[in-house]
Amino acid sequence: MTGRAGGARATTVVRDAVWGDIELEPALTDALATPELQRLRWIRQLGTAHLVYPSANHTRFEHGLGACHVAGRMLAALSARGATVTPEQARVARAAALVHDVGHVPFGHTFEDERRLFPRHDRPERTRRFIGPGTALGQALEAHALLAPVLAALGAGAAGAPGDALVTDLVSGTVCADLLDYLARDAHGTGIRRGYDERVLRYLDVRDGRLVLCLTKRGLPREDAFSEVVHLLRLRYTLSERVYFHHAKVASGALVSKLVERAVARGLALEDLFELGDEGLLLHLRHAYAPGDPVVARLLDDLRARRLPKRAWVLGRGDVTPDQQAALVARFHADRAAREAFEAELEAACGLDPGDVVLYCPGADMALKEAHMLADVGAGPLRPLSSLRLPEVDLLLEKHRDLWRLYVFLAARRADARAAVARAAAEGRGARGAQPD
Repeated sequence: MTGRAGGARATTVVRDAVWGDIELEPALTDALATPELQRLRWIRQLGTAHLVYPSANHTRFEHGLGACHVAGRMLAALSARGATVTPEQARVARAAALVHDVGHVPFGHTFEDERRLFPRHDRPERTRRFIGPGTALGQALEAHALLAPVLAALGAGAAGAPGDALVTDLVSGTVCADLLDYLARDAHGTGIRRGYDERVLRYLDVRDGRLVLCLTKRGLPREDAFSEVVHLLRLRYTLSERVYFHHAKVASGALVSKLVERAVARGLALEDLFELGDEGLLLHLRHAYAPGDPVVARLLDDLRARRLPKRAWVLGRGDVTPDQQAALVARFHADRAAREAFEAELEAACGLDPGDVVLYCPGADMALKEAHMLADVGAGPLRPLSSLRLPEVDLLLEKHRDLWRLYVFLAARRADARAAVARAAAEGRGARGAQPD
């Protein structure tokens, strides 16, 4: 970090690999220096993706800086269009973007969204745990009269009071600062040579206090605007297909989740993760739980050596009816006990050890939320982009839903049992699936 003179205090300049120089006013510099945000240096943005893409080591600390910067770029674009955004809204939006991920724990999305071990990081009580009045971050924001509006913008305001809708849209809506940073940052970190054109910012506007895509000019459709939005959705789909739902990334995440599930059964609590980064959590499991649980010790060794579980059986969206998919999600995604019981059943049926089988079942909502952004099409009320029946958007929505997969993973050292596990899984499910080569 460097300082740049100006006013009573210097502006801080941070050099970022994705956006170049990021300038932070004193309020943001003070927030950034707190333990709550510094902790995010030790939490990778993409969890276990570095085991697939070795360069994907960027952190939630970097992402917060980037989201703050992108919020500023979005505000500048809105100002250039003549949209009404007050200085206070701009100030709150940048601060909220900087701190929006402060409640994350190591491998948070894996634990919270994929395996449902813990409540989501953006629950109001979690946000207040890290940005409450008694925290260093809360005090830093309060010193600049930002605490209450930032909490409100993040859905954690007093007595559930809603925040400014435009600020919330800018920070964590559909096409928002969070999305626009992580798409660029994740593509950079994984070496995916695809991006979006920042020209898309020119199509943002404010209508009725909400952030919208303006897809017309002088009452006529803007083909260039539609094209740029579709490019953005394509990038989101590409990252989902190649990174977020890559089978080895999913397998490694399932392995970490199985480790934590074992530890939770022996007393590990969510609060124990609040002071830890990725490596800190693995060390804690090694010292506190591996000595008393050989399964934890074995799984930790597998993770350290990158001996990832192998796919034994795969069930895709096309293999089941919508009702069957809903039943699978209810049984294996939402019900942890049912998932663990099925894993144990497969292990017993195939003569395997505890922890050798890990089942992964994502939620059924695989839609591109970005496709649901409000759009101004020049006539009538604002409409979600997904309701406009655009062939390219509809195709991407359907392709993203087709990324849904239920996996039964098998420990690498027991690859000899793959066929037996596949048969047992298919019989136990009563559905057609695939056994990978």
